[in-house]
Amino acid sequence: MAAKTNSVKLPEWNLNDLYSAPDSPAFKADLDKGEKLSNQFAAAHKGKIAQYDGAKLAGAIKEYEALSDLLGRVGSYSQLYYVGDTTDSARAKFYGDVNARITDISTQLLFFELELNRVDDAALAAAIKVPTLAHYKPWLDNLRAEKPYQLDDKTEQLFLEKSQTAAGAFNRLFDETMAGLRFHADGQELSLEPTLNLLQSPNEVTRKSASEALARTFGSNIKLFTLITNTLAKDKEISDKWRGFADIAAARHLSNRVEPEVVDALVAAVREAYPKLSHRYYKMKAKWLGKDKLMHWDRNAPLPSEDTREIEWPEAEAAVLKAYGDFAPEMAAIAKDFFDKNWIDAPSRPGKAPGAFAHPTVPSAHPYVLLNYMGKTRDVMTLAHELGHGVHQVLAAKQGALMASTPLTLAETASVFGEMLTFQSLLSATTDKKKRKILLASKTEDMINTVVRQIAFYQFERKVHTARKDGELTPEQLNQFWMDVQKESLGDGIEFGPGYEVFWTYIGHFIHSPFYVYAYAFGDCLVNSLYARYRESEQGFQAKYFEMLKAGGTKHHSELLKPFGLDATNPDFWQKGLSVISSFIDELETL
Repeated sequence: MAAKTNSVKLPEWNLNDLYSAPDSPAFKADLDKGEKLSNQFAAAHKGKIAQYDGAKLAGAIKEYEALSDLLGRVGSYSQLYYVGDTTDSARAKFYGDVNARITDISTQLLFFELELNRVDDAALAAAIKVPTLAHYKPWLDNLRAEKPYQLDDKTEQLFLEKSQTAAGAFNRLFDETMAGLRFHADGQELSLEPTLNLLQSPNEVTRKSASEALARTFGSNIKLFTLITNTLAKDKEISDKWRGFADIAAARHLSNRVEPEVVDALVAAVREAYPKLSHRYYKMKAKWLGKDKLMHWDRNAPLPSEDTREIEWPEAEAAVLKAYGDFAPEMAAIAKDFFDKNWIDAPSRPGKAPGAFAHPTVPSAHPYVLLNYMGKTRDVMTLAHELGHGVHQVLAAKQGALMASTPLTLAETASVFGEMLTFQSLLSATTDKKKRKILLASKTEDMINTVVRQIAFYQFERKVHTARKDGELTPEQLNQFWMDVQKESLGDGIEFGPGYEVFWTYIGHFIHSPFYVYAYAFGDCLVNSLYARYRESEQGFQAKYFEMLKAGGTKHHSELLKPFGLDATNPDFWQKGLSVISSFIDELETL
């Protein structure tokens, strides 16, 4: 196991840049300050926004932005401290209490965005001619897009306060349950991440043992995960009904600032490409492994000639920084801060949140990256992925607390581009034909996981949320939805053995961010097209790319892609992105 044999101590993040401890005087002072300033803000501005001129409105927004940064810092710290060990009751209490306090404070600020959206269009158009208010036009435009779905003040307050005991509570129940699960595999008792890591073992007996362990534990908890899924789907249905969203994914499309027809075109293109991508690849991989078909636990198995040694942390760091530096020295310099300043938490520990993420915190601080590093090639790519997010978040921070955040579709572009840079760097340094094949195969599998698998996840969510409208779903129904999308997307090159039907239970995106998953496929196809542009003409590309990242949430995807000559509304756009994956499989067939 990589976690046991890694001879270099993996970095753990230092949260002191936010606060030194949960009980630190600075943390309490900022929380109290946030409450006091929020009350003062409400007393000064509530009920008056419609009468403000451009300068006064800009001043109020600037105050609101400062409050967002202050409360965001407090909330970010409580979350990052909590995910370090979600099974620790003291951390869980701290996280819950801080969330409750921030929610109470936020109710004092709720009026502001609601009143802004009640300002007459003509009046706002006149006011925004003032330069200080014009600075916030992208944020105001995004806010106005939410207007048709906003409710009256009292109902919005109720939704906000009840979130603690509704979706928020079931999210926390899922996280703490998943972190506390143990899996008996390969003669060991393991948490989730090390067990999933065994699915990449070169030993089929080990892979099968891990798969069966996952199935046993997920299966024994299936009623709880079914209850969580039913509750969250119903909660979303109620919210969508009250707000007037016609489609189950419409709220996500709105928050992503992407047109539904663009997403529909992406989904249709990927589903149509299943046979020439995943179906074709897994049949080929089965032959490499000397099988007629892959068992589901073989899907991420290494190739017979693959070097499965553990990749030590310094090697992973060097690989990513070299790839970033070859593209743009500034990009590597930003990424190096994450290593040098302990902005990364890498070890897999009992109780630690599974998976990986980059948390932007707030513009006045800096992002943090969470990993569960096990020394596999995929872990190096995950590091490159999350650092792509981190670089993006650092560059966008200058837009301020209200406009730094990027829609998910574009946020995933920076992360997947970081992966692509790292892959291409490793590939260009490889002259051995067998090693090239292994690198290509690994990247192809990652792309299939990013595009094909995530669109299958999206289809699963659509089935779940649509069916939930007709009543509670049973574990058998959820299992069947899962198997339907898995068989369609992965093809008949894979045999799904007993137990795989419950593997939907551990996908956290279904719980935390309904319909998030298509953003990965969006980002991957977009990056394929972006990287092709880069290879066609490197001159000036880096500058345009950095400008795209620095824009944060201030521009629509059509504006950001225009300098590169790309248009996501063109159906051919998705075909170009998918053709890159297909070309990798073509080369693998020749190798």
